[in-house]
Amino acid sequence: MTAAPGRPVLAIRDLTVALPVDAERAHAVEGVSFDVEAGEIVCLVGESGSGKSVTAQAVLGLLPPGQLRVTGGAIELEGEDLRAAPAARLRSLRGRAMAMIFQEPMTALNPVLTVGEQVREVFETHGLLSPAERRERVIELFRSVQLPEPERLVNTYPHQLSGGQRQRVMIAMAFALEPALLVADEPTTALDVTTQARILEIMRTIQRARGSAVLFITHDFGVVADIADRVVVMRTGKVVEQGPRDEILKNPQHPYTRMLLEAVPSLDPDADDGASASAAALEVRNLSKTFAGGGWFRRGRTVEAVRDVSLVVRKGETLAVVGESGSGKSTLARCAVRLTRASSGEVLLAGEDIAQLETGALRPYRRRIQMVFQDPFRSLNPRRTVAAALVEGPVNYGVPRPEALARAKRLLGLVGLGDDALGRYPHQFSGGQRQRICIARALALEPDVLIADEPVSALDVSVQAQVLDLLADVRERFELAMLFITHDLRVAAQVADRVAVMSKGEIVETGPVADVFGNPQHPYSRALLAAAPGRGRL
Repeated sequence: MTAAPGRPVLAIRDLTVALPVDAERAHAVEGVSFDVEAGEIVCLVGESGSGKSVTAQAVLGLLPPGQLRVTGGAIELEGEDLRAAPAARLRSLRGRAMAMIFQEPMTALNPVLTVGEQVREVFETHGLLSPAERRERVIELFRSVQLPEPERLVNTYPHQLSGGQRQRVMIAMAFALEPALLVADEPTTALDVTTQARILEIMRTIQRARGSAVLFITHDFGVVADIADRVVVMRTGKVVEQGPRDEILKNPQHPYTRMLLEAVPSLDPDADDGASASAAALEVRNLSKTFAGGGWFRRGRTVEAVRDVSLVVRKGETLAVVGESGSGKSTLARCAVRLTRASSGEVLLAGEDIAQLETGALRPYRRRIQMVFQDPFRSLNPRRTVAAALVEGPVNYGVPRPEALARAKRLLGLVGLGDDALGRYPHQFSGGQRQRICIARALALEPDVLIADEPVSALDVSVQAQVLDLLADVRERFELAMLFITHDLRVAAQVADRVAVMSKGEIVETGPVADVFGNPQHPYSRALLAAAPGRGRL
């Protein structure tokens, strides 16, 4: 299949996809039109619910049956009408002519097959190569995506790889048959900045070498600034603006596009170290955490997740801890809040050490330090109403239920939700609303310290901006000390007074955020900042 000269690899014309009759709106996608040319990267951007992923699924014929259906328009791949293609034809095109990289490789990969087997299956399904040739080709593909020791990794399972390595396996699988069209659906959203930069560079290198057309779905304008040739902006199922990357980023015409761009956090810090004279609310001294692995059938392996870390968070101050995945950030947070017991060192809450206290003895301290987790859906009980979630903590600490409920109503108002939220369940809210509920729950116990572990990493830029503003407001309103864990340097620049940079379990640099980001002293800090997407373009 080869596109005629001048014909785009992918042409979408007036695409309309209907939603179920009881949905909030009639169409997931309505009247969408755009092209993707050979050798071009088109970024499809917009908030959750804008129709980006539905558009991609419609192209590959992966819409959930019985829930979404294409009711109008045309989808052409190198001139072939995909809407008219039978299921067997679509299966033959997937992998060979078009392929997809999904957002979460752990759910896209089969956990009971080695990654080598899963990539070999692409060739086997299309009847290509002998078994020996397939293995050699998989090793070549793994080498092309810069996976270490590809001869060994072909025999490993998905859970044995890091997130970045799993995503490289997905890229290898997608490019295996050199398809004309690659669809990438948020493939770097959950990755730290340095891993993301490497993944994007690998994708660009292979795409340019093979001349593939790429439809790249993202809500990260830093990624858009780095890789896009053209940009298509979607809102509530419709295209509101499209054009060359620089034109969209520098001179957006639609108010929605301008709103999205204005919500992107700047890498230029706007916080100061105004809380430095306040008393210490949380102090960590020489904290270490070692995990011992192994079992009956394998040799034990010791991992020093946190090594001799010391830091102070003062009342009314935000300290951001930044670093790659595996640097020890979340382990540090869990030790500080005593969800995990440190191997050694001290965790001082207003001068009292809780690091080695037994579980029963921790009860008086629990209400003084609360945590907001990365995934609000997993941290809320799906079978309990918002009211039950918000009153549980205060009631357990002796607050009368009517008073706890009144406090819950006040907190919901503070986080921008009405009283009607009290009787609803987590699945009835958006991701940003669920995170607001989690913040309200953490505040219900009136803590002195709030630990936020990647609280906005999964949110759209506009929702992320709202949640960050909310956190800044509650910090000031309640004079909280906040330990903010993030791999997003733009977020750290906007939310923090001071920053601590972690690498391999150690803090390698710390100081006022303006000093560290403006003049980083450690090579690792410089590497992190250099990898920030969109640096110099946004």
